[in-house]
Amino acid sequence: MSDSAATPAPPGGSGPGGSTGSPVDRVVAALREAGVDAEVRRFDQPVPTAAAAAAALGCAVGAIANSLVFDADGAPLLVLASGAHRVETAKVAALVGARRVRRASPDLVLAATGQEVGGVAPTGHPAPLRALVDVDLAAHPLLWAGGGDHHTMVSLTYADLLRLTGGDEAAVA
Repeated sequence: MSDSAATPAPPGGSGPGGSTGSPVDRVVAALREAGVDAEVRRFDQPVPTAAAAAAALGCAVGAIANSLVFDADGAPLLVLASGAHRVETAKVAALVGARRVRRASPDLVLAATGQEVGGVAPTGHPAPLRALVDVDLAAHPLLWAGGGDHHTMVSLTYADLLRLTGGDEAAVA
């Protein structure tokens, strides 16, 4: 997909940390509040997977920061993982001291983030989430992450991702 197939997302309409507006509005507001100069790209077709997003953006799959929500002993855990590999839940459990880590249900994802599976952003959530940030993402000077829905992606750096999420750097694959 060429750049002309993407259009800028509408400006954010909710205040930082607010619960009004669309999920994309909340993500854009959170990025602005944090001083992140992100490019926001909206696509006509959904980009719910790392492969679809990378193809639409013309970047490496490894530069896609998947925002994945896990259930760690009943608590939501945000893992920002490179789109180039799968998260090893046993490794994540050991990293966070949990007995059991599994993919969160769509209901838990929505409750924890205010966003649907396949469009979760690293920020713009109702409350901060404990987060792990995949160290493999550091290899890419520019990352792309979900922007709050299935049609929106936002650019940011690894340093931005760490700062926005307050996440711990970890090898999650």
